[in-house]
Amino acid sequence: MNIHEYQAKAVLAEFGVPVPKGIPAMSVEEAVKAAEQLGGPVWVVKAQIHAGGRGKAGGVKVVKSIEDVRKEAERMLGLTLVTHQTGPQGKQVNRLYIEEGSSIGRELYLSALLDRAKSRIAFIVSTEGGMDIEEVAHKTPEKILTFHVDPAAGYSPYIGRNIAYALKLEGDQVKQCVSLVEKLYTAFLAKDMSQLEINPLIVTGEGNLLCLDAKVNFDDNGLFRHKDIQALRDETEEDPKELEAAQYDLNYVALDGTIGCMVNGAGLAMATMDIIKLYGAEPANFLDVGGGATTEKVTAAFKIITADPNVNGILVNIFGGIMKCDVIAEGVVAAVKEVGLKVPLVVRLEGTNVELGKQILRDSGLNVIPADNLDDAARKVVAAVKEAA
Repeated sequence: MNIHEYQAKAVLAEFGVPVPKGIPAMSVEEAVKAAEQLGGPVWVVKAQIHAGGRGKAGGVKVVKSIEDVRKEAERMLGLTLVTHQTGPQGKQVNRLYIEEGSSIGRELYLSALLDRAKSRIAFIVSTEGGMDIEEVAHKTPEKILTFHVDPAAGYSPYIGRNIAYALKLEGDQVKQCVSLVEKLYTAFLAKDMSQLEINPLIVTGEGNLLCLDAKVNFDDNGLFRHKDIQALRDETEEDPKELEAAQYDLNYVALDGTIGCMVNGAGLAMATMDIIKLYGAEPANFLDVGGGATTEKVTAAFKIITADPNVNGILVNIFGGIMKCDVIAEGVVAAVKEVGLKVPLVVRLEGTNVELGKQILRDSGLNVIPADNLDDAARKVVAAVKEAA
């Protein structure tokens, strides 16, 4: 789960992480009031969306008068901001963050994430912080360094010192860095974060470290422990199809392709997407209905897939173990009768009650293309989509 910058800073501030003063605003008048409350002479008006690259897209502006705060708030609120992370459709700005201006001496990069390959939290740092960190990673990867924390030993000050030296900090800044990294590590563990990015981490004109921006992602599997974090969720920033899928306990992720997939089991879903790509098409989604899906859940899954205007064909691939093939068939038939079928549908069933499932599809009168195995199913759905086009 992602949260907005102002929310991330509030969470980090609870752990003593240094962040600039700021106030969220949902309207122009609230933005003006926030600026007046913060005092001047410099303010930063920031669009709040769940995506990076806001600065380059015009979503972060430094202003020097209350009137300019008003003008930027009027411009940003309701604006569709297109960045390299939003995709061409962009995201609408519904919230702003009015922040006090900061004197920037240096811009650095500092992030923490779960390194699954090593089963450790990794701190990734660079002296080249700011809006072009992606370019740094691409062109000069040697300027990006990684430091791991052994979970058995936990955080030790030497890790913070090594990070400080890598960032070319000096004097009291080293002590500040040791303290900062420890606080970030503590927050990361305490709140079940999966990613924490500070870009930029700045050295102010006075020589102090300050987290000028913050992006935090939380592990969904740990949210049940954090009601306070759940309350920060902004559903307007999320894909409506993914929200609907979550209501039925379906694992759904929207993608950019044209072949809708309904599969049981994450591994089989990945294999299904891979073989679709092998035959020259792109999957429109990842959808795992799970091992114990009901007819209602299957019907909901099918309706979510067909609601995607980019879907030109559907592949249902079920290997019935706990999941019964007749339940899948009944769900597909119920969904098609409710929403109709305007694109080719290929169904591959195998496992528990497979013959009963196939019989249900045959008796339904639906124009279903049967498949014998995964390879056959992928070839058929890709060919059917090409023929329909």
